[in-house]
Amino acid sequence: MISELKTSDHHFQKLFDKHNNLDEKINRLEQHPAEFSQELHTMKQEKLALKDELFKILQKHDK
Repeated sequence: MISELKTSDHHFQKLFDKHNNLDEKINRLEQHPAEFSQELHTMKQEKLALKDELFKILQKHDK
C-alpha cells in the first residue's frame, strides 16, 4: 500500500520523503549527539509527527 500511495498521493509522497530525509539527518547527527542534542531532539519530534500523519493516511486508505 505504501508503494501505491507514493505514486498516487502527492501529499503522502511528500511526507514520506520528508520523513526519510529526517531519518538520514538524525542518523548522521546521532554519531555526535552531544554537539547537536537540541537539534536532534527537535528532528526526532518532527519525524515522529510525520510518521503519525503517514500512518493516519494509511489507515484511511486501508478502509
